[in-house]
Amino acid sequence: MSDLKELRISNDAMYHPEELQRRLADEGYLFFKRLVNPDKLWELRREMMSMIQEVGWLVAGTDPMDGIADLDMRYTEGDNEYSAGYAEVYKIENFHRSAHWLEYLDIVERMVGQAIMPHPQKIARIWFPKYTEHTTPKHQDFVHFQGSYDNITCWAPIGDCPIELGGLAVIPESHKVNRVLDHHFSLGAGGLIVHEDEHEDINPVWHSANYEAGDALFFPALTIHQALPNYTEDKLRLSLDNRYMLVGDTVAEHMLNPHEPSRLAWDDIYPHWQHEDLKYYWKDYDNRIVERDLSFGDKARVEVLELARAGNEHAIYALQRGARNSPETVEPEVLEVLDELGIKV
Repeated sequence: MSDLKELRISNDAMYHPEELQRRLADEGYLFFKRLVNPDKLWELRREMMSMIQEVGWLVAGTDPMDGIADLDMRYTEGDNEYSAGYAEVYKIENFHRSAHWLEYLDIVERMVGQAIMPHPQKIARIWFPKYTEHTTPKHQDFVHFQGSYDNITCWAPIGDCPIELGGLAVIPESHKVNRVLDHHFSLGAGGLIVHEDEHEDINPVWHSANYEAGDALFFPALTIHQALPNYTEDKLRLSLDNRYMLVGDTVAEHMLNPHEPSRLAWDDIYPHWQHEDLKYYWKDYDNRIVERDLSFGDKARVEVLELARAGNEHAIYALQRGARNSPETVEPEVLEVLDELGIKV
C-alpha cells in the first residue's frame, strides 16, 4: 500500500483525559510512541521467540531475537500445525500478564474515562513472511469479539515492526458508521473481510507507521483495520492483540476463554504459571455475559461454499484445509462441494 499516511501520534495528550477522549471519538484511534519501556517488550520477545524457535518455526541455531523464520514451516490460524505450536507460546505467563501492564491499563482508563478490565482472551499474532494471502483482512473487531461497541483493542509490536514486516493499518473515522458492516469470507485470521469502498460514508484512506518496540495503537470495535503484508525475506512478525472493556459492560462468553486457535482450556495453561493473582481474575467483576452471535461466521460459511463451486481458489483451499484438519467433524455440505469439484479429502 504505497499511499499509506502516517498515524497521528498522541503522546502530547497522554495525561489529558478529555483530549484523549475527544481524539478517540473524532478519529477512531489513538497511537502512542514508546508508551511502554521498550526493554519490557524486548524481554517478552526473548521469551516468546525462544519458545517459537523451540517449536521449530525459526531457523535452528539463529538468535531467536532476530526472528528468522523457517520458510518450510509456514503455518497460519486454521492449520493444525499452527495450533500445536501456538499452544506452547500461549501458555507463557508473561504474555498474558503483559495485557495487565499499568501503562496499558492507565492509558485505556484515561481514554474511556471509566474503570476497565482486560478481556481474559489474550491474543498473540505470529505472522510468517511471504505468506501474504493469509494476511489478516480488513474488518471491524466487533464481528469477532462482540460484547460492546465500547471495547478497545490494543495492538502492540513485540519488537520493532517497520512497514515491510506487516504492522497494523486503520481507516481514521471509520468507526463513525456506528454500525457493523457486512463482512464476507476471506483467508487470513478471523476469515472475514469488509469491503470499505462499498460504503459511501467511509473515506478509505489508510494510516499506519513504522512501529518500534514500546509503541501501541488503540481503537474501538467499529474502526476498520487490517494487517499489512509481511514482505520481508525471512522475518517473523510477533505482536500483542488484546482487548479492554468497561467494567460492568457486556462481554461475549467466548471472550472468557483462551484464544480458539490455541485449542487450550485454562486448566491447560495455568499449571505453567508461577503466580496466582491473574488466574480467573475476571470472576471478581460483575460484567454481563451474553452468548456469542454466530451469524457472522454462518454467513461466511454459506459464501465459501458458493465461491468454491464457482472455482474460487481461496474458497477451495479453505474447504480442503477444514476437511483435512477436522475430518471427524467436517460438514456434509463441504464434502459434497469438494466431491463436485473432483477433490478427494
